[in-house]
Amino acid sequence: MLELRTSPSGATSQSADRSVRHDWTREEAQALYDAPFNDLLFKAQTIHRRYFDPNSVQMSRLLSIKTGGCAEDCGYCSQSAHHASGLKASKLMEVEKVLAEARKAKEQGATRYCMGAAWRSPKDRDMDVLAAMVEGVKAMGMETCMTLGMLSDDDVGKLKHAGLDYYNHNLDTSERYYSKVITTRTFADRLQTLERVREAGIKVCSGGIVGMGEEPEDRVDMLVTLANLPQHPESVPINMLIAIPGTPLANVEKIDGIAFVRTIALARILMPQSFVRLSAGRTQMSDETQALCFFAGANSIFCGDTLLTADNPGEDSDAVLFDKLGLRPLELETGSCEQDDVQES
Repeated sequence: MLELRTSPSGATSQSADRSVRHDWTREEAQALYDAPFNDLLFKAQTIHRRYFDPNSVQMSRLLSIKTGGCAEDCGYCSQSAHHASGLKASKLMEVEKVLAEARKAKEQGATRYCMGAAWRSPKDRDMDVLAAMVEGVKAMGMETCMTLGMLSDDDVGKLKHAGLDYYNHNLDTSERYYSKVITTRTFADRLQTLERVREAGIKVCSGGIVGMGEEPEDRVDMLVTLANLPQHPESVPINMLIAIPGTPLANVEKIDGIAFVRTIALARILMPQSFVRLSAGRTQMSDETQALCFFAGANSIFCGDTLLTADNPGEDSDAVLFDKLGLRPLELETGSCEQDDVQES
């Protein structure tokens, strides 16, 4: 029998685990997604307990360090210059302002600080500033994550040298449905960015957004694509679409809560050692829906009352929910930096 060891992050360390696969077929995954709900959740919770403390939740904080004016046309995003969302574009924040916000986040229990910029890709002139942000946050003892769009090899090298722990770049949806949501960047572009980040030794955060009018098969395909990468993303954010006025997806029909929980459960089964983040859309969920998501294997959230430009439950609301469910924030051990796109590129 294989002996399991729990790492400081809460994940189970195994030298050879045949349940961690990279050869899932879409038929296998679809059968799991379509299974009787009780059976699906039982399997997901059983796997979750093999690798994580089932009552600990990793807390991240997300800050928009450059808002609006993005050249991409992502149909869900209020920050796209293509959409009349009414959002005013801003310049890249100053380093000290970002670090001041990071200090507040740490005081409120965040162990990972995620910084997002609304652009297609960073410009050379921005890289030194971005590196300084990473270095400053790491000096506080938090894990660092950035989402900046597509990266060149030079960009990746500078971020790696600064000590970036995680890079977020969501697939968003399946390859089949992708062009119905985004036309200014291809699905292959996203995979190439993930590969570039991974090759540099930066951890990957990649998931998607559900409830954009896609079919259940698209949710399955997206997760199979991630699960069949040579190495699973260490963080898998699953976002429920926040329909924003002025965007092409403003009037899309809201996803059924049970279908959303099924997506969380499938992510947990396909990528058992990854943190699965219950990400955007929590303000639209009841306590009961969130509880089912945690039972299905979600073990990470964004704390704070804002996610980029969207509302998020504040610390008080989360504290009440955690108390109801007997959950506790995961603590990051000192010296351990072993992860975002919330509806972002």
